Amino acid sequence: MSYVIIGNGVASVGAIEGIRKVDTKTPILVVSEEDTPTYGRPLISYFLAGKIGLDRVSLRPDEFYEKNNVEVKLNTRVAAIDKAAKTITTEADEVIEYKELLLATGGVPFMPPIKGIDGSGVYNFTTLAHAHELLDLSKRIHRVVVVGGGLIGLKAAEALRYNGLSTAIVELGSRVLSAAFDDVAGNLVAQRLEEKGITICCGTTVEEILRTEQGEVIGVRLANGQKLACEAVVVAIGVVPSLNLAKDAGIAVNRGIKVDDNMCTSAEGVYAAGDVAEAPDMIAEEARVTPIWPNAFSQGYHAGLNMASEEASPHPGGLPMNAISFYGLPTASLGHVNPNEDEDCEVFTELDEENGTYRKLIFRNEKLIGYVLVGEVDFAGLYTGFIRFGLDLTPDVKEELIAGQPSALLWPEEEFDTKWTPAAE
Repeated sequence: MSYVIIGNGVASVGAIEGIRKVDTKTPILVVSEEDTPTYGRPLISYFLAGKIGLDRVSLRPDEFYEKNNVEVKLNTRVAAIDKAAKTITTEADEVIEYKELLLATGGVPFMPPIKGIDGSGVYNFTTLAHAHELLDLSKRIHRVVVVGGGLIGLKAAEALRYNGLSTAIVELGSRVLSAAFDDVAGNLVAQRLEEKGITICCGTTVEEILRTEQGEVIGVRLANGQKLACEAVVVAIGVVPSLNLAKDAGIAVNRGIKVDDNMCTSAEGVYAAGDVAEAPDMIAEEARVTPIWPNAFSQGYHAGLNMASEEASPHPGGLPMNAISFYGLPTASLGHVNPNEDEDCEVFTELDEENGTYRKLIFRNEKLIGYVLVGEVDFAGLYTGFIRFGLDLTPDVKEELIAGQPSALLWPEEEFDTKWTPAAE
């Protein structure tokens, strides 16, 4: 019997490395619906934009699987899990036994109930296959509308604009990047995108995708009555956890597959990690689905450690984090960035409109719990340390943070071994 991992994203890579930290011999089997070895999903927009080639999309070198004694079944969909028999069954009716099982099935694109959404000319942007589709499409059309102003939507729009397409973004919220940023940061990013020729329509949504009698996309009609001409629509609102396998197997789910601190599900010997897992959150102190790339790796790594060892290795908790640039404008956010007015938080901001820089720090109970940086992000890692370590701040240290002068000299040395990310070990 071997370790079996369903899914081949970054959580799967983390799990393989976690397992091999403890067990160097027992075979590992990875089952993936996709037809390519593991790759970095955040990199697909750079591939679509022509900034990198396929060789740089890979997360690990070609010899990674062989070196770690991993067998990979590509183009293979799992149809069922039998948690009592400890087997999985593929759609080709192949039955595979497992010693320990990891569900790293990720998420599937959310498709809203838009009139005219069914049919050709509508695309998503979450996989390398989607990037290939859009790259081919960009050679044949001139105008595109992207539905969704989150990270996925904005990076899709930027990449398509790099390919010469007239591009518009439609976002239901009052600003782009509403989950990761605040109004100020979102507006700075929107300004940069608009300077590069991308149209942004906030506070409205697509009510209908307009088509010819032959079914070809010719535009969209917005809720505010405006019409935008286009030949294709990219729906990039976000993803929802892929839960069907777990549900059908009788594994406990909520918004995601429910796991404990050790990434264990309700089924013995079954773990979950990545975008599909509803796991404890470091700041919110409750279980959440946090579909963030570094979080997926860290969850997978701890799941792998626990799959291969009898000694528990609790995950320190998820942290919503983003670090990405838009047309050269660097941004970073982490933790709790948009507290409600009734929350007992202190918020400090500094905006330099002339230079396009912005810094926001959020404190609660004399601890730093979140930040937003735009334009200048050099200290992001230092701020992250204060949040991840949960450090109590003296008035002097707090003033240094507010002044934009964080220092690693204030981090307790022992914290590096217990709370820092596996990648830093």
